[in-house]
Amino acid sequence: MTRFLIALMAFAAPAAAQDFSEGSTARTWNLFAEKPAFFEARVVDMLCELTGDCADNCGDGRRQLGLVRAADNALIFPNKNSQPAFTGAAVELLPFCGQDVEVDGLMLDDPDLGARNIYLVQKIRTLGSSEWVKANRWTKEWAANHPQAKGKGPWFRRDPRVAAMIAEDGYLGLGAEEEADYVREYHE
Repeated sequence: MTRFLIALMAFAAPAAAQDFSEGSTARTWNLFAEKPAFFEARVVDMLCELTGDCADNCGDGRRQLGLVRAADNALIFPNKNSQPAFTGAAVELLPFCGQDVEVDGLMLDDPDLGARNIYLVQKIRTLGSSEWVKANRWTKEWAANHPQAKGKGPWFRRDPRVAAMIAEDGYLGLGAEEEADYVREYHE
């Protein structure tokens, strides 16, 4: 754990004094402490980067991916793509595993909130390429991986993993029976 914290502090510290907004065309999400951020980075498996526990092809989508920013070697945590839901960015970054890229998006950095180098990636391109890839593939990938969950409405209402968790633990995590008692007592 100590190695993890030391590595995290070493990667996170240099970012505060730098401005990466020049050249950014990122759309605002009107989030507190957001700033446009355009920079070069290498796409990495975060677990590998921090602990040395590495997997082929960045874990094939089973691990959180990160960006090691070229300007200062800061490890950036891309936890959102350009879609409205906070579904993560690993699907978007996986095709670029181990590559040097340019990214454009929004950076959240506010020590008072505990937000350090949190990145909302909107566009990605391989370094030297003129072709941007929009970071909006997540729901398409989800639909391809869950053909049995076709239907109307938000994906998470149809996701088999979410439905199984709700069936087991209820909507609030208290358990289906306990929540049924709560609903009867307080909402009927």
